[in-house]
Amino acid sequence: MKSVILLLVSFVFSLSIYAKNESQPVHVEVTGKGKPIVLIPGFTVPGDIWDPLVKKLEKNYECHIVTLAGFGGKEPIEFPWLPKVNESLKNYILKNELQNATIIGHSLGGTIATWLATQKDLKLSKIILIDALPASGALMIPNFNPENLAYESPYNNQQLAMDDAAFEQTAAAMSKGMSVKESAQEKIKNWILESDRKTYVYGYTDYLKLDLREDLKSISIPVTIIAASQPYGEEMVKQTYKNQYANLTDYNFIMAEDSAHFIMLDKPSWFLEQMQMILSSKE
Repeated sequence: MKSVILLLVSFVFSLSIYAKNESQPVHVEVTGKGKPIVLIPGFTVPGDIWDPLVKKLEKNYECHIVTLAGFGGKEPIEFPWLPKVNESLKNYILKNELQNATIIGHSLGGTIATWLATQKDLKLSKIILIDALPASGALMIPNFNPENLAYESPYNNQQLAMDDAAFEQTAAAMSKGMSVKESAQEKIKNWILESDRKTYVYGYTDYLKLDLREDLKSISIPVTIIAASQPYGEEMVKQTYKNQYANLTDYNFIMAEDSAHFIMLDKPSWFLEQMQMILSSKE
């Protein structure tokens, strides 16, 4: 009987450890050998979006592929979501002693990469930002004030209350503006649908609240930005990035022509070539 009780205690304890491990802000897979690179995907997107790039890089780089809590089948965490994600990634880099790591981030992942580059106790090599802004909320919301954004809002409540059919229609509509390819649009829609709904709603509020424009002044490492020309056109895109990154003293800017937000899906060959050139360039 005693052995049965011990077995049950052990089983419950192992379950609690498993649950704790599953409910982490970030989940990281590591492959390859060489200089460390941390790859952070965008909102709702699983880490495997980087697979084609990782296959090119893993012979010469140690790739740390991130998936954020609530996305890609990962368990959600308690809110606030994004501050915990940011701190968890920072701690991961410090704990694993990823000296002079390069951070590659798409969309929200690029915003997180920018935040990491502002942290004085991290020694990073460079950051590569793919269609990412330091303050997306300022671009989207008139009279932007982060303090006015709250989880409890009519828009958020509407998103949470949607039935599956209505939410799928919303996801499909959103995906159409994010890629010029129908196959990619379908993939993006499914990533949205597979995400934890609360993380999708409240996590996006966290994202919009983050404003790093003043913090850009503290970044001294090389920064490369790859921006998509669609759907707004090159001139508007250039002006947007010029305004948003006004406090960044120096950066390399590359325009991805005839591509929407998911550049790696719209122009895969071009994207891989650009990334390899950027990574091989001298700092």
